Amino acid sequence: EKPVLAMIHIHGGGWRAGSKKHVPAWLRRFVDAGKLTVVSVEYRFTDVETHPAQVKDCLRAVQFVRENAKKWNIDPERLGVTGGSAGGHLTAYVALHDDIADADSKDPVARRSSRVACAVSFAGPTDWTLLGSIEHLHPAYRQLIGYEPGTPAAELDAERVKDVSPISFVSKDDPPVMQVHGDKDDIVPVQHAEKLHAKLKEARVDSELVIIPGGNHGVAGAGDQVSNRAEKFVTKHL
Repeated sequence: EKPVLAMIHIHGGGWRAGSKKHVPAWLRRFVDAGKLTVVSVEYRFTDVETHPAQVKDCLRAVQFVRENAKKWNIDPERLGVTGGSAGGHLTAYVALHDDIADADSKDPVARRSSRVACAVSFAGPTDWTLLGSIEHLHPAYRQLIGYEPGTPAAELDAERVKDVSPISFVSKDDPPVMQVHGDKDDIVPVQHAEKLHAKLKEARVDSELVIIPGGNHGVAGAGDQVSNRAEKFVTKHL
């Protein structure tokens, strides 16, 4: 009867695989209960184009949802974003990046705000400077910014490292962020979540960090302990 809030879902897959067709069960339960709409989005993979293509596509997706909000019966002021792994990185990036709205653009989508009201990131990398101090075995980190797997961290361009890292964009006007991370994650070390959480707290941004003891990279499927917390967070902030 009236516009509903919406969660924009960004899938994972190392920025070069995965599909928008898979939507997490906790979001589906929200939909089944009639509480929100889910918009699952696609983005260019690194075998097509490297960073910042992926983040540009996801920021554009937020604008596109706003442009179509009336048609889709969505409240444009109550948009959240969520995703896991690579999707968790893109989620944090979208949430923390400055608004890309261009008031002077001839494109109506580009004139829309890219800001969201909250974000839930599952096992998402946040800080590429950690590649220099912690071993990251997965090749996708380097591939995302245009380097061959195994390239020494010291040889990575500092500006690219900074720009790909969501932590670089933390500011006091950022929306509430929830991170879920396993302390045994060997794909994305838990320090990524801990560093971002500390930076958000320092900026006095509402930040919630859920550490799953013994949890691996698949924390999004860690059961009710995760989904219940995520549902409460979204309900509170949207």
